[in-house]
Amino acid sequence: MGKMDFIGKASSAAGGWGALKSVGKRLLESGAPISGARTLLKANQPDGFDCPGCAWGDPEHGSSFEFCENGVKAVAWEATEKRVPPDFFAKHTVTELRGWSDYDLELQGRLTNPMRYDRATDKYVAVSWDEAFAEIGSVLKSLPDANRAEFYTSGRASNEAAFLYQLMVRLYGTNNFPDCSNMCHEASGVGLKASVGVGKGTVLLEDFEHADAIFCIGQNPGTNHPRMLGDLRRAALRGARIVVFNPIREKGLERFTDPQDKVEMITGGSAKIATNYYQPRQGGDMAAVRGMSKVIFAADDAARAAGQPAIIDYDFIAVHAVEFDAYRAAVDATSWDAILDQSGLTREQIEEAANIYMTSNAVIATWAMGITQHKHSVITIREITNFMLLRGNIGRPGAGLCPVRGHSNVQGDRTVGIDEKAPPALLDALEKELGVPMPRNRGHNTVEAISAMLDGTAETFIALGGNFLRATPDSPLIIKAFEKQRLTVNIATKLNHSHLVPGQVSYVLPCLGRTEIDRNSKGVSQIITVEDSMSMVHGSGGINTPASPELKSEIAIVAGIAEATLGNAHVNWRAMAEDYDLIRDMIERVLPGFENYNERVRVPRGFHLRNAAAEREWNTPAKKATFFTGELPAKTEHQQALGEEGIFVLQTFRSHDQYNTTIYGMDDRYRGVYGERQVVFMNPKDMEKLGAKAKQRVDVVGEYGDGIERIAENFRLVPYNIPEGSIAGYYPELNVLVPLHSYGEGSFTPTSKSVLVSVRLRIEADTEAA
Repeated sequence: MGKMDFIGKASSAAGGWGALKSVGKRLLESGAPISGARTLLKANQPDGFDCPGCAWGDPEHGSSFEFCENGVKAVAWEATEKRVPPDFFAKHTVTELRGWSDYDLELQGRLTNPMRYDRATDKYVAVSWDEAFAEIGSVLKSLPDANRAEFYTSGRASNEAAFLYQLMVRLYGTNNFPDCSNMCHEASGVGLKASVGVGKGTVLLEDFEHADAIFCIGQNPGTNHPRMLGDLRRAALRGARIVVFNPIREKGLERFTDPQDKVEMITGGSAKIATNYYQPRQGGDMAAVRGMSKVIFAADDAARAAGQPAIIDYDFIAVHAVEFDAYRAAVDATSWDAILDQSGLTREQIEEAANIYMTSNAVIATWAMGITQHKHSVITIREITNFMLLRGNIGRPGAGLCPVRGHSNVQGDRTVGIDEKAPPALLDALEKELGVPMPRNRGHNTVEAISAMLDGTAETFIALGGNFLRATPDSPLIIKAFEKQRLTVNIATKLNHSHLVPGQVSYVLPCLGRTEIDRNSKGVSQIITVEDSMSMVHGSGGINTPASPELKSEIAIVAGIAEATLGNAHVNWRAMAEDYDLIRDMIERVLPGFENYNERVRVPRGFHLRNAAAEREWNTPAKKATFFTGELPAKTEHQQALGEEGIFVLQTFRSHDQYNTTIYGMDDRYRGVYGERQVVFMNPKDMEKLGAKAKQRVDVVGEYGDGIERIAENFRLVPYNIPEGSIAGYYPELNVLVPLHSYGEGSFTPTSKSVLVSVRLRIEADTEAA
């Protein structure tokens, strides 16, 4: 850092010249700025590849530049010229590499060869693919019970790879599918299925062009899915009201300068995004939404008493919903004192937001992990759905529910069968297709898989992508879990910390990236498919030469493991790996909605998977949309923290130079932090009470009283616009503070947005350069 201050000026708006400068920096770091720029021209294009970043939808009309700043980072990170060949591992022990940062590990570049851990030298050594597959298959076949193996999936895997993976695992005999979805949007799926019968969003991208109001709840699109900012900007410019509920003031929700708008770039202008910005307490969103419903009921009573038209859509509710009267009773029984105390908002703020909803004909509600990573996330999502049902804002143009997924195909992976809950219809179809029984027992989700690895009931872990060690809570426990395994296998494009805690036998298997050409043994290029947050399925074909001739596709690697483990009695794995059309043909036969899959996916922009709820067909037990009728949580973590001296509620989030566990750089210009990631954002009033100053070093300590010491050491304080009693900081650095046993009710999602901690001062305020 030299003499540069680690706290600097934050961007006045998202996007703009800062985004272009960041894009250029990442392209230069890749070592191939010219080819990288050419590669970007094919991102999210009909004849190109799907961005390996977020799952935001692509417009039907297309664009010459349908990517965003963080999409550029994802593409440049994958398309780098840097390589990690066997020589690299010969120079570095695993013990040494464990001391490297996440950023430095992945900065080394692309893995080039299959590697096996040699315990005698503490180094990875190159092996042949045949040797790797044979030993992995041998260990899997030697396990006394298929349920003693865990099969993890990252959301970057294609539909074809994920389908083949679940086919292999179920034929092997288990439904153990710990998945990245368990750690992010599981609550969305659980809550939406209970309320509307479909665990996905009900909107299309085109609905954002027709909405009168968009309620953005617990999400930060500027960093996590920046292409959404373009749609919010266009909506705001045509007069739609953007209502934001977020504890932290985020630049991407306030103003956005479109790098493709010449006038804004030249003049330094920007478009206002949020028309109304509310900062509830951590976990107070459900109370805020219930407060809006309370306002709506009162306004409706007054309107009807005055002989005016009803505000609530009683016709819609009579035809399409049940439990409305019970919900009305639950709202009436919820006091304003409880709503205001839990939400942290004023009654006037809640009334203001409710009035926007009542005066808008078409409303979209969107949310992300600020909603899904709490103990009461499922009922919060059901409360949001209640709110939308009141005026029939589901199943018509410009209106609907929009959980914004993270990784580029996390939704598609679940669609094609990555699900520990084993959907009966899928199992029935697979049994009919293959003529063999499928396992029917419920498998392990992520939290359960970690517990099984810790207690010895699971002894093999295979990961189709991702960085399990750094993505999961209670980081030291995950290390212990990995060290107990007979076999660990990681399929990856780059080196990460999950590869550096080997089991008794450990492999790192390098795969092709989304940007690379995938050719079969005959030299024929193949495409894969993905599903975005709007349930659009489209093709993706790489354009770059693979980083190494040794690389195999994820599909070929899964097929190789499957053949070595199961043989070819029921599936010709090699044929599937040679021709992905055969995989899509099987998907078509066993999953509804994929009719003429191979034909439709080759049409520009692909096709839409039918969403029954979007057509007002409700696949709930009652066959109607179902109002949630329960109470607010008795006490949120924030309320608990306010009641205990020195206790704060921590939320973890991403920096702007980050996507999931991948760290692209050390800056977070939207929050004014540069060159450092070990920071904690705190309200200045809380800092004053603590006797702390900006930049002072602190330790953050978990406060769960469970006998486990959790400490994140040596973090700098950053004053920030965040509610009193709340603090925030980056994951994965702060995952050490998230307890494995603290997870959402009904979702098992770690409560990474509501962690109880205390803050201890380390040293006097440091006024010197960082």
